[in-house]
Amino acid sequence: MKETDCEAVATAVQRVAGMLQRPDQLDKVEQYRRREARKKASVEARLKAAIQSQLDGVRTGLSQLHSALKDVGDIQRSLAGVSKDWRRSINTVESLRDVKDAVVQHSQLAAAVENLKNIFSVPEIVRETQDLTEQGALLQAHRKLMDLECSRDGLMYEQYRMDSGNTRDMTLIHGYFGSTQGLSDELAKQLWMVLQRSLVTVRRDPTLLVSVVRIIEREEKIDRRILDRKKQTGFVPPGRPKHWKEKMFAILERTVTTRIEGTQADTRESDKMWLVRHLEIIRKYVLDDLIIAKNLMVQCFPPHYEIFKNLLNMYHQALSTRMQDLASEDLEANEIVSLLTWVLNTYTSVEMMGNVELAPEVDVGTLEPLLSPHVVSELLDTYMSTLTSNIIAWLRKALETDKKDWAKETEPEADQDGYYQTTLPAIVFQMFEQNLQVAAQISEDLKTKVLVLCLQQMNSFLNRYKEEAQLYREEHLRDRQRPHCYVQYMVAIVNNCQTFKESIVSLKRKYLKNEVEEGVSLSQPHMDGVLDAIAKEGCSGLLEEVFLDLEQHLNELMTKKWLLGSNAVDIICVTVEDYFNDFAKIKKPYKKVRTWGAVHGSPSGRAPRVSVTRRAGSSVAEASREAAPRPRLLLIACSSQGSGEDAGSHCDTIAAVAEVIKLTDPSLLYLEVSTLVSKYPDIREDHIGALLAVRGDASRDMKQTIIETLEQGATQASPSYVPLFRDITVPSLNVAKLLK
Repeated sequence: MKETDCEAVATAVQRVAGMLQRPDQLDKVEQYRRREARKKASVEARLKAAIQSQLDGVRTGLSQLHSALKDVGDIQRSLAGVSKDWRRSINTVESLRDVKDAVVQHSQLAAAVENLKNIFSVPEIVRETQDLTEQGALLQAHRKLMDLECSRDGLMYEQYRMDSGNTRDMTLIHGYFGSTQGLSDELAKQLWMVLQRSLVTVRRDPTLLVSVVRIIEREEKIDRRILDRKKQTGFVPPGRPKHWKEKMFAILERTVTTRIEGTQADTRESDKMWLVRHLEIIRKYVLDDLIIAKNLMVQCFPPHYEIFKNLLNMYHQALSTRMQDLASEDLEANEIVSLLTWVLNTYTSVEMMGNVELAPEVDVGTLEPLLSPHVVSELLDTYMSTLTSNIIAWLRKALETDKKDWAKETEPEADQDGYYQTTLPAIVFQMFEQNLQVAAQISEDLKTKVLVLCLQQMNSFLNRYKEEAQLYREEHLRDRQRPHCYVQYMVAIVNNCQTFKESIVSLKRKYLKNEVEEGVSLSQPHMDGVLDAIAKEGCSGLLEEVFLDLEQHLNELMTKKWLLGSNAVDIICVTVEDYFNDFAKIKKPYKKVRTWGAVHGSPSGRAPRVSVTRRAGSSVAEASREAAPRPRLLLIACSSQGSGEDAGSHCDTIAAVAEVIKLTDPSLLYLEVSTLVSKYPDIREDHIGALLAVRGDASRDMKQTIIETLEQGATQASPSYVPLFRDITVPSLNVAKLLK
C-alpha cells in the first residue's frame, strides 16, 4: 500500500507541475481543483458499478449451482425407481415372446400384402422395362427396374428375418424374380454404350448423358443403404452392391485406352511417316477430348465425381502406356527422334497440355513424365548408336561421290567469289545441321552430344579425305594426262579445307551456348592441323605440277644455250601464267601458303638457285654480264604468280642477283655484294663464292677479301624476314675450287 500511495503522490506531483508551469496559471488553481474532483468522482462511480456487476454475477452463479445440485438429486432418485421397475418386469417380457412372434409374422404379411400387386404384375413390368430399355427411355426403365428389385428385396428380407435358414423359400422368390437380373444387365449395357460415346453424346444430346449419371447415382445410394442394413441384419440382396460408379470409370478408362491405341492408321511398311502421323492424331484427339470434357462433361456430372480430373489422369496413363509400347518397338533413328520430341516437348507445349483452353485445370508442371528416365536414356543410347552408323555411312558416301567428281572432264564449280569448290563441304555440313536441329528439338544435352559426335566423325573423315587426296595425287603422277582437270580439282580440294575450317567454327558457335561447353571449344587444333596438312600437300602437288612442266626450261637458264638464244623464258612465262590463273582461285589463307611454298620451288625462287648453283664455264662467265638483263623477262613472268608483298619480294631477289652479275666495274663488286647480303642475311659463303664464280672476272684475293669482310660484319635478320637462301645448296663443287 505504501508503494502504491507513493506512486500516486508522485503522479499527482507531476500532473500539478505540468499544470502550474507559468505564473498566470495560478489564477486557474480553483478551476483545476474542480476538474480533478469531477474526474475522481467519475472514476469512483465506474469502480463501484464494476464491483456491483461482479457481485451480481457471483450471486447468480451460486444460485444456479444450488439448483443444479437439486436436479442431480432428483435424477438419481428417478434412476433408482426405473432400475427397480425394470427388475420387476423381466418376467413379464419373457411372457410376451408369443406376441413378438405374432408382430413379426404380421409385418411379413403386411409386406406381402403391400407387394401383392407388384408380385402379380411382375411379368408385365418386365415386358415394359424391356420395351423402355430398347426405346432408350433409360430413366423410366430404371424406375420400373427399381420397383421390381424393391419388391424382390423386401420379400427376401422378410423371409430372411423369419427363417434365414429356409433356402427353399429364398430360392423360390429369387426364381420368380429371375428376370430382374437380366433386365439390370441389359440396362447396364445401354449405360455403358452411352458412356463409351460420352464425348460425342455430350455435344449431341447431353440430356441422355445426364440420365445415365442420374441412374448411376440412384444405384450408388441403394448400394450404400443396403450396405448399412447389412451391418445391422447381415442380409444382402442378390446382385448387390452393383458398384456402377466404379464400373463407369472403368468403362471410361477402357474407352480412352481404345481411342489412343486406335489412332494408328498406318505401319512402317505402308508409310515411312507412320509414327509422325500417329502422334499427331493422338495430339489432336487428346486435346479436343479434354477441351470437351472441361467445357461440357463437367456440367453433366456431380462435382464430387471430379470427372475432368479423372479423365485427365486416364488420358495421361493411357498415353504413358502407349508411349512405353512404342518405345519397346524396334524404332529407327528418325522415329526415336519423333517419339522423344513428342514426349519431352510437344506433350507439355501449348499445342497440347499447355493449351490455354485447358488452363488452369491442367498444370503441366504437375504431370508425371510419359516415359521413365531409364527408357528415355535407352532410346537416346539407341539413337546415338544408330546416328553414329548413319553419319559414318553418309560421310563415306559423300566422299565417294566427291571422288567421282574429281575424274570429270569439266572444271569444278566456283563460288560467288570465283574460288573453285566441290559440293562435299556443303553436303557434309548440311547433314550435320539437320541432325543438330533435330537433336535441339529434343533437349540441349542431346544437341551437345550430337555435336560432339559430328566433330568426332569429322575428325576421322578428314583423315580419310587426306588419304584420298594423296591417292588422287599419286594416280595423276603415274599418268599426268589424267584426270583432265587435275589442277582445278586439286585447287578445289585445297579450298574445301578452308571451307571445312569455317564451317566447323560456325557450327560450334551456332550450337554451343558458351564458348566452352561439355568439353567442346570453338578451337579444333587437331582438325585444323589435318586440314592444313591436306592443303599443304595440295599446294605442294600443284607446285610440283608446275615444276614438272618447267624443269627442262629452268635447266636451260644460265647456260650457253640460253646465252646464245633460247625461248625458255617465254615458255616459262606462258606456262606460269596459265597455271597461276588457276592458282589465283585458291582461297586465303592457303593462297599465302602456296606463295610461301613457292619461295624455294617457284620460278622466282629457282632463278636465284640456278644463279648460285650453276657451274660457270669460261665462255659462260664471259657472257654472263651481257646476259644479266635477261632475268627481267623472268621477273615479269614471276609477277603473274600472285600479288602482294610475297610475290614482289621473290621477284626482287632475281633483280638483286642480276645486279651482282651484270655489274661492269669490279671495284664496286664489294658494295653490290654487301647490299645483297644486307637484304638476305641467310646468304652463305658458298652462295657468294658461286655467284662470284658466275661472273668469272673476280680475282682470288678480291673474292677472299669480300667473303672475310662480310663474315666480320654479318647482319642479324629481322623477325619478319622469310629465309630464301637457307635451303639452297651449292653442288659438290666447293667454294675453294670456285675461288681458284
